[in-house]
Amino acid sequence: MSWIFREGAGSDKILLEVIGFNIESCKIAQDNGAGRIELCASPGEGGTTPSYGFIKEARRLLHIPLYVMIRPRGGDFLYSEREMRLMLEEVSVCKQLGCDGVVLGMLKEDGCVDVKQCSLLVQHAYPMGVTFHRAFDRVSDPVRALEDVIASGCERILTSGLHPKASQGLDVIADLVQRAKGRISIMPGSGVNAQNIQSIIQATGAHEVHSSASVLLETKMAFENKAMEEHLSHVTVKGEEVRKMVFALKGL
Repeated sequence: MSWIFREGAGSDKILLEVIGFNIESCKIAQDNGAGRIELCASPGEGGTTPSYGFIKEARRLLHIPLYVMIRPRGGDFLYSEREMRLMLEEVSVCKQLGCDGVVLGMLKEDGCVDVKQCSLLVQHAYPMGVTFHRAFDRVSDPVRALEDVIASGCERILTSGLHPKASQGLDVIADLVQRAKGRISIMPGSGVNAQNIQSIIQATGAHEVHSSASVLLETKMAFENKAMEEHLSHVTVKGEEVRKMVFALKGL
């Protein structure tokens, strides 16, 4: 199975994908020009599978493409048989709810892509699209991993170039774009913002880019129990940041 990555809404030339960690952030991202939403729970763990209700409401709300994270837990990307069965069920839910795609990734103990398990999930997801997420940034050999992800049938790879931030891995990302030769989309992500989005695209030649555009939203509670020693802020999307990134991409 092979894929040609899909162009969605957003800027005329470059698609901006934004993370939706809650339902309000999905609406903010869409209203400010995002071209696709990656739906996730648990931002503190790097994103896990969102709930059924969250996926259903996001699908009802959004008219732009919706891709859902399929990740049963935080931590590494080495999964048990039980976890694989769980991911297959979660992919089925996304298909039933009319999602456009899913986001997943699995590795072997040696840091290679688990092509067999990845291919199984890709085939199960069809006709939805599949993004291989930043498990890619933990691989032992990015060139081999690129070919393995292509062979598994994914349509894009989300990567920061095997570094914490995309701006630190530009050479690796650009090399992946060249090696891919249009067989798969390479989408830079991590630390992407309005200040560096143009330079990241120019340095890599990518046609899609991924950002959280995140900000901490303070609680609106009039009463807080100080004895709990908890800060009740939560992550949401900053609409102005999304707008600035969309504007920057239109300037390319």
